[in-house]
Amino acid sequence: MKRNEIRSTRVPVYRDSGFELENAMVMGEAFNTEAASGNREPGHYIYSRYRNPTVVAAEEEIMKIEGCNWALLTQSGMAAVDVAMSLFQEAGNSKPWLFFSEIYGGTISYINSVLTARRGIRAEWFSPANDGYNLAKLEEMVHRVKPQFLYFEVISNPMLIIADAAEVINICKRNGVKVIVDNTFATPYLLKPLDYGANLVIHSGTKYFSGHGNLTAGVLCGNGEELMRDAVAYRKFVGHMLSPDDAYRLHTQIQTFALRFPVQCENAFRTAKLLAGHHIIEKVWYPGLTEHSTNNIADRLFGGKGYGAMVTFTFRGDAGQKRQRRDMFIEHVSDKIRLVPTLGDPHTILMPVEPVWGDRYPDPGMIRLSVGFESFDELEATLSEALEGL
Repeated sequence: MKRNEIRSTRVPVYRDSGFELENAMVMGEAFNTEAASGNREPGHYIYSRYRNPTVVAAEEEIMKIEGCNWALLTQSGMAAVDVAMSLFQEAGNSKPWLFFSEIYGGTISYINSVLTARRGIRAEWFSPANDGYNLAKLEEMVHRVKPQFLYFEVISNPMLIIADAAEVINICKRNGVKVIVDNTFATPYLLKPLDYGANLVIHSGTKYFSGHGNLTAGVLCGNGEELMRDAVAYRKFVGHMLSPDDAYRLHTQIQTFALRFPVQCENAFRTAKLLAGHHIIEKVWYPGLTEHSTNNIADRLFGGKGYGAMVTFTFRGDAGQKRQRRDMFIEHVSDKIRLVPTLGDPHTILMPVEPVWGDRYPDPGMIRLSVGFESFDELEATLSEALEGL
């Protein structure tokens, strides 16, 4: 069949490891411009570890959602973390790196096991007080420590503390500090930190961008051309490239993001209110509830669009009762709400907090729900039946 007879509306899957070039002169030009180009898309595709047209097409979809000048996909969220942080590592620069303590456990392990133990980076930590961040103390610490960059999450995992991203970024800018934001939980639907001056924003594309629990991906987004060139080069050298097959699937799935995520936010809000009103529940952590410590910040930052799709709660009772109720609840809902150690799936899934986080969050009754976009009537019936069964 002639190529001009194919009228597919889908981006092709380019599985080529290397791409044909016309002659030696073109090959020389391709390699020379690859190293020096400030363009997000290369003039010539050379090798899929460098850049791949299917991956570039998926990146363009993310750019539309994020409203950024460039986006680069990696094979996982942790790969995106590695690229983002490594861009600011400089030989002979002994400045510490500053992190909010309430961030993803995998990122904390990476900081401790790779950055500190292997690379010799000095990590400093800023912790919340009374379930919120004291920004006056943050500014004092930024001024005193003078870090190379600050890294934080807009919505923390699993306690769902909202960081006042706009003011945190302003503090860093006043002190000449770069900013990396993990925006996986909030997504660009609720907030776009680049609009406030963040240098880099990362996402685990595995979660809400994919939204179907069937691929892993990471992405880092930015506006600065120099950072983009550095990120393209680092990703190429360490091989943090998403496969074309996963990029193809992500390209199709991300086109429904704006339909899926608002439904998940609404379902989560209704779920939080349902749980908060039940006598067997001791506490619910959800930024949309007025009793949440950072509800006012969430209202101001997110503008009423939603509060995210994660809900954390715990049962009443002593430690033994909490653990028993947790396990009974998980068993009651197991046909509809599965225990899966991830988030962002189409259907609601759960994860017990204490077995995963251990001493960080030792409450044995605590459960983190990742709320899906299934019918809320179905979700409400499952939760209500399980709670009454306890």
